[in-house]
Order: sequence, then C-alpha cells, then structure tokens
Amino acid sequence: MSELYAKAGVNLEAGYESVARIKKHIARTHRLGMLGNIGSFGGMFDLSALQMKEPVLVSGTDGVGTKLKLAFLVDKHDTIGIDVVAMCVNDVLAQGAAPLFFLDYIAVGKNCPQKIEQIVKGVADGCVQSNCALIGGETAEMPDMYGEDEYDIAGFTVGAVEKSKLIDASKVRAGDILIALPSSGLHSNGFSLVRKIILKDNKLPLDQYNESLGKTLGETLLTPTRIYVKPVLEVLKIVDIHAICHITGGGFDENIPRVLQQGMGIEIEEKSWTKPPIFNFLEKYGQIPHRQMFNVFNMGIGMILLTAEDAVDETLRVLQQQGEKPVVIGHVTRGEGVSII
Repeated sequence: MSELYAKAGVNLEAGYESVARIKKHIARTHRLGMLGNIGSFGGMFDLSALQMKEPVLVSGTDGVGTKLKLAFLVDKHDTIGIDVVAMCVNDVLAQGAAPLFFLDYIAVGKNCPQKIEQIVKGVADGCVQSNCALIGGETAEMPDMYGEDEYDIAGFTVGAVEKSKLIDASKVRAGDILIALPSSGLHSNGFSLVRKIILKDNKLPLDQYNESLGKTLGETLLTPTRIYVKPVLEVLKIVDIHAICHITGGGFDENIPRVLQQGMGIEIEEKSWTKPPIFNFLEKYGQIPHRQMFNVFNMGIGMILLTAEDAVDETLRVLQQQGEKPVVIGHVTRGEGVSII
C-alpha cells in the first residue's frame, strides 16, 4: 500500500520521519492543562486545571498569506511558524484572553521532513513566546495541489478569560488614550502588494544587502511577526484596559474603528513613533500615496491599547518593565473617522 501511495506522490515514510523530528519541538510548548501526547486523533486540554470561575473561551484562526511566496524564494522556513502563531494569539489577546493551546495545519506538495521540522520549530517558538501548548496538528501531502517546493500553513488557537475581565470595547470613551506597541516590521500583512512592488515592478534582489534596511531585503521581509501576549497580560492584571487593537490587514483604517462605538473616531500623531525603514522603502518604490500606507500596513505599530487618561502612566510603567517600548500615539475623539496628523 505504501509503495502504491508513493507512486501517486505521497510518501508515508517521510510523514513518519516528520512526526519523529517535530516531537522535540512540541515538547518545548508544554504548559499547565496540556494532556496526552501528539499522535492521538484529537488534542486535549484540561480547562479545570486553570481553576477559573467563569471562563470564556476565545478562539482565533489565521494563516500567513502570500508572505509564504517569499519564504519559498529565499528558502527560509524557520520563522513562518512564528508568524502563524502570532496572527492567531494576538487576535484572542485583543479580547483579553490568554492563549491556551494551538493547532497547525500544513499542506505540502512534497513531504520534506527537514523542511517540516523547520516550519514546526517556528510554530513551537511562537507557542513558547505566548505560553501556548501545541497540542496537535496535521501535515497533508498533496502533490496535485501544490508544487514540490510549496506549502501552505494555517493555525487555530483557543484562549480563556474570566467573564468579568472580557474586553469588548464597551468601556471606550472620547478622550481615551492610545498606547502603541511597536511592530517588528511588516508582520504578515500586505504581502501581495509588497511582492508586486519588489518582484514584479522593480525586480529587486532579495539576497543583496540593502544599506537603508541594514540587512538583505529577504531577511527584512521575513522578519517574524511580534507576539504581544506576555507583556499585555501583565498589564491586564493591573490596569483597566478599555480595548485592544491588533493592527493587521487593513492597517489603521480598518482595525482601529472595530473597537469604537458609533460617533467616535481616532486622532493619531504620526511623529510620535519611529517607523522601521521598510515602510519608507515600500512607499518610495511603490509610489504609494503616504496616507494610503496607513490603510494597508501597520506602519510600525503592531498593537494598540486604549485606556483612560489617568491609567496611562501605570500602563507605560508595566509595559516598560516587560521590556517593551510603548508610546502614546493619540486619543479617541467625538467625531468619526481615523485622522492622522
């Protein structure tokens, strides 16, 4: 049966080797509540171990999008897993939830155990950063769906928060202050436009050192998405945070209004933070109108916390203690819309 399957393009032995290779990475993600071993039909987590009174489960699922195309070109696969974890856990964090467990799905054209190990190593790295147990996943070899060197990855996470601590943005008021946490760069959004600018329109080399970026273009673009779980959870223990925005696809214009009530808007002071050089680079080579950059990219801001003015100092203090470099970038207004000054 295995020989016949191999002739159809699916190598079962390679699949077994992949599982053997990734077990040591999965073991690094063990946390309180994790049950069982990888290889069962379902991943298990004991919610009672957390001893929560009124737990609300918050789930999130996402992928990495066309950033993968650049990973194929550069042949670098050990950070993509961090990206997929980050996209999921940062989303559930925006509701105040601590991520508990994670599952991944990897679809490949050809099962290369060494490459699978690198991908899952990244997933495990992301889970360690967010104190999230990797309790299961699936690797599917599909030769007629993907090229031999291609794959896709998606993830799913579940977090939990006490019902009384759930962040639903109902507390947001005009005058609330926006405290931003810096991004590491593009994160995992806008890459269809990025690839068009860099590869199609300008044909820029990915492996050549770029002085303005301080590294190669490929290294810059594949910088993994930041995970904000640990520092933000420390803030939530002490400060009454009214809302949290994860700045992903759609940039400022799409994501910030999601936490505002009708009749509210945002005023942001652009010069209050320093943008990573990749954004000026893309604006220049893509000839993108400056204001439109904020409608596509995170512009150096990965997450925003909204809180009352009298809680700003405490919020900044806790974040700085966690090694973050938070910055006040604006406030909530009574007029609708996102205004960038």
